[in-house]
Amino acid sequence: MSAQAATLPATGAATVAAAQAAALAAPGVEDEGADCAIPALPDAGSLPTNAMLPDPFKKLDGTRISTTAEWRCRREEIKKLSEKFVYGEKPPKPSSVTGTVSATNITVNASNNGRSSSFSASVQLPSGTGPFPAVVVLGGFGADTAAIRAAGAAVINYDPYAVGREGTPRNNKQGAFYSIYGNTSSTGLLMAWAWGVSRIIDVIEQSSGTILRADATGVTGCSRFGKGAFVIGVFDQRIALTMPIESGSAGVPIFRGIPGEGAQSLSSAYGEQPWLGDAFGSFTGSPNRLPVDTHEMVAMVAPRGLFIMDNPHIANLGPRSASVAALGGAEVYKALGVGSNITYWSDIQNGSHCANRPEWTTPLQQNIQKFLLKTGNAAGSIRIASKAQGNLAQWRDWQTPTLGSSSDTTAPSTPGTPAASTVTATSATLTWTASTDQGGSGLAGYNLYREQGSTDPQLGQSTTTSTTLTGLTANTEYQVYVRARDGAGNLSGNSQPVTFTTTTGGGDTSPPTAPTGLAASATTSTATALSWTASTDDTGVSGYDVLRAPGASGGTFTQVATSTTTSYSDTGLTASTTYRYQVRARDAAGNASSVSNTAEVTTQPGTSTGTCTAVPTVQTQWSTGYVIQPLTITNTGSSAITGWTVTFTLPAGHTMTGSWNGTATVSGQTVTIRNATHNGSLAPGAATAGVGFQVSRPNGNTALPSGYTCA
Repeated sequence: MSAQAATLPATGAATVAAAQAAALAAPGVEDEGADCAIPALPDAGSLPTNAMLPDPFKKLDGTRISTTAEWRCRREEIKKLSEKFVYGEKPPKPSSVTGTVSATNITVNASNNGRSSSFSASVQLPSGTGPFPAVVVLGGFGADTAAIRAAGAAVINYDPYAVGREGTPRNNKQGAFYSIYGNTSSTGLLMAWAWGVSRIIDVIEQSSGTILRADATGVTGCSRFGKGAFVIGVFDQRIALTMPIESGSAGVPIFRGIPGEGAQSLSSAYGEQPWLGDAFGSFTGSPNRLPVDTHEMVAMVAPRGLFIMDNPHIANLGPRSASVAALGGAEVYKALGVGSNITYWSDIQNGSHCANRPEWTTPLQQNIQKFLLKTGNAAGSIRIASKAQGNLAQWRDWQTPTLGSSSDTTAPSTPGTPAASTVTATSATLTWTASTDQGGSGLAGYNLYREQGSTDPQLGQSTTTSTTLTGLTANTEYQVYVRARDGAGNLSGNSQPVTFTTTTGGGDTSPPTAPTGLAASATTSTATALSWTASTDDTGVSGYDVLRAPGASGGTFTQVATSTTTSYSDTGLTASTTYRYQVRARDAAGNASSVSNTAEVTTQPGTSTGTCTAVPTVQTQWSTGYVIQPLTITNTGSSAITGWTVTFTLPAGHTMTGSWNGTATVSGQTVTIRNATHNGSLAPGAATAGVGFQVSRPNGNTALPSGYTCA
C-alpha cells in the first residue's frame, strides 16, 4: 500500500521553542490556561459561514499569535469555543475528590454543591517494581493492552458508562457526572467521560505515589471510545499521551469534511447518542458555521504526545477528514517546535474495525517509551494511506507562522516562603512574598506544588500572592512550594516549602472493618434482597454503600444506594441478567472501609407483557466485514416491557467480532443479544437505537444476517 509518510522534525528556533513549549504544559495541571483573560465569545446567531478551517493561530481579537508563549492563552480560547459550541462545559475539579489507589483498583468519590457520586476502575500492573505509568483504556476497547503492559505501563480499565451512560435522552442523562451536575446538563457524554478520567488522575495525585505515577498517564480507546479518548486527552493537560483509534464522526475527523466524504453524518452522530453537547445540534447541517474544528482540538494536545490510529478501509469512519485534522493540528505542533510529538497512522492492511494492527506495535511502544516511561526519543511520523489521503491545502487559507521565542528567556525571581493559615480538613490558605519579573515579559502568576517524592503534583495556580487550596485530604501533612511564571513561560526556582497538616475533621481517622457475609436471596426478574454481617468501628458505623457491577466478570462497581441497616433490596433490575454486589461501611467522619466479599446473582427470566421488533441497519461494510448500527428494538405492544431478547442467524463463514449496548452470546451461527441494564425497559411504542455489532466475513461474501426475532 502506498502512503504519504513523513517524519516531523522540530522547526524554527528549535531548542528554545521546544523548551518553552514544554514549559507551557507544566505537570499536574488539568487546564494550565485557566487564568487567561478570555474576550467575550460570539453568539451562535452571529457566527459567519466559513468553508475553510479556522486559523488556529488567530486570536478572538483578530490578531495572530507571534510567540510560543502566547499559545497558552490562545489554546484557552479554543477550549472555551469548543465547550460552548461542540462538547459542553467541563466543570473544574469538584470541591471534594477522594479515593484510593491499590494494585488492583482505583475508587473515586466526588462531591460538589451538596451532590456526590462514586465510581471505580480496575488496575492491571505490569511486571517489575513501581511506581508505574498507566494508560486508561476505555470500555475494554483501545490499544493492545498486552503491548502496553509489556512496555512497562499499567492498564486502568475505565467504564465510561459509569460516568455518562449511553441510551438516555438528552433531557435525562445518567451517570456519576450527571448525578452531580444534573440530568439536564447540556454537557455531552464525551466531556462527561473526560471529567471522570480527570477525577481518576486527581486520586492518583493524592495517593502515596508508590503504585502509579501521577505525571505519566496515557489514554486510549477505539470507535465510540476513540471519540472519548480523544476528548479526554484534549481537555486534561495532565494526559501525557493520547491514543484515539478509529474514532469516526464526533472524534478526530474535521466536521467540515464529513458531509463530502460519506462518513457517518453529523446529524446521525448527534442523534445516535448524546456524545456531543446539546449546543452542537444547531450545527449538524451547517458545520461551516462552527468557529472551531477538530484540527484545533488536535492542536490543543500540543506539546504533549498524540498518536492517532485510523482505518482507511471504512469510509464511514471519515479517515480522509481525520487525516486533514491531524495535518492541520500538526502545524501547531511544528510552530511550537515539537513536530516530532505527533503521529498519525492510517497506512494499514487489515480493514476490520478496532483490530490490533501489527503496523502500530512499534510506534505504540515508542510513544509509551517517550511520553510515559521517558526512556525514548523516537520522532513521530505522518503515514496516511493513499486511499484516504486528505489535502490540508484545500482546507486552509492561512499559513503557519514562525513563532518567536520572545526575547525573554530569563526566569522570574524566586517567591518568598509561603505561610499557611485557616487550615481545615480539606483546605488551607497560603500567602507568600511576590516575585519580580527579570526578563521583560511581565509576571503572569504562580504555580503551587506539593513536594511528594519523585513526582510533585501541581495543586493550583494564582495570579496574586495568595490562594486557598481546596480538595485536600483530612489529617494529612502537606509540604507546598511556589514557583513564579512570566509571560514567556519561564518558571522561577522553587520557594522554600511550607509544612502544614490538615485537621482530622472530628478526630476520627480509623475506617470501620469491612462488612462480611454478603449474600443475596429472594431474587426475582427485577429485584434481589442483599444482607451482610455488620462492620465495627471505634466511633460507630453510620451506614453502608451498596456497589453494583454488571456481568459475571469485568465491568465497574458503582455505588447504587446507601443503607443504614445491614440489608438492602435492589429493584428495577433487568430480567435474565447477571449482577455482582459489594458493600462497604462508613463512619460519621466519612472514613470508608474496604469492600466486602462479592455476591453474584442472575435475575429470573421476565414475563413479557408486550411484543417487540428488531430492525437492523447496515451502517458500513467493506470486503471482509460490516457494522450493523443501529439494531433498533421497538416495543410494539400496549404495555411496558422490562427486557428484550433478539435472535438472528449469521451467514455461513461470518463471525461476530464485537457488540455494544447489549449482551451477546453465539451458538454456531445463531446470535442472541439481550438488553443491557440501561435499555431493557421500553414503554409502549418506545425504541432503543444504541445497540450494534460488528461481523467479519470471507472476502467478497456480501450476505447479511437474517431471521431477526424479538421477544
